[in-house]
Amino acid sequence: MSAFITFEGPDGSGKSTICNLVYDELLKNNIRTIKTREPGGTRISEKIREIILDKDLKEMDMRTEALLYSASRAQHTYEKIIPALEDGTTVLCERYVLSSLAYQGHARGQKLEDIRVINDFATGGKKPDIVFIFRANNSTLTRKDQACYDRLECEGDDFHKKVRDYYNNLEKEENYYFIDVNQTIEEVFGDCMKILKERKIL
Repeated sequence: MSAFITFEGPDGSGKSTICNLVYDELLKNNIRTIKTREPGGTRISEKIREIILDKDLKEMDMRTEALLYSASRAQHTYEKIIPALEDGTTVLCERYVLSSLAYQGHARGQKLEDIRVINDFATGGKKPDIVFIFRANNSTLTRKDQACYDRLECEGDDFHKKVRDYYNNLEKEENYYFIDVNQTIEEVFGDCMKILKERKIL
């Protein structure tokens, strides 16, 4: 049985590292799996990603940003995620709708309900089976403020603190699994594996 699993959290919380480790473990156990990311994941979505993250586009309005993310997500969901799940393939995805709520909603100061509405439309209400939410204190994060590789990374400390606070203050929902990343990579990976076994993904 396929599963849709997403990895959420602030920049520098280890999502990519753990997603890769989970991916390798699932393949070792002969579970047909793909990994993908947002924004991006398909040819069209990657083109939109380039626009979203272009640090020269400083004039981008926050509404435009939110709509571009949802447009990228719509293409990704219908071209890649849903077909894979219907084919019996488990999908691991770095970021999904929660990221828009954290970044374009909470951190940008836009109404969360507005962000939910455009993303419900974009995804047809598609929800992950498991959402790993990585929670970290500031000292744990590895985001390099000075690097500023893309437009979102160029945002100041206050913006990224709001993102972190959003994830840290989320209330439990049925498919949410909070992961403490103030520990070693091996321990974080172990926590994720335990949950996947409990959910009979492994």
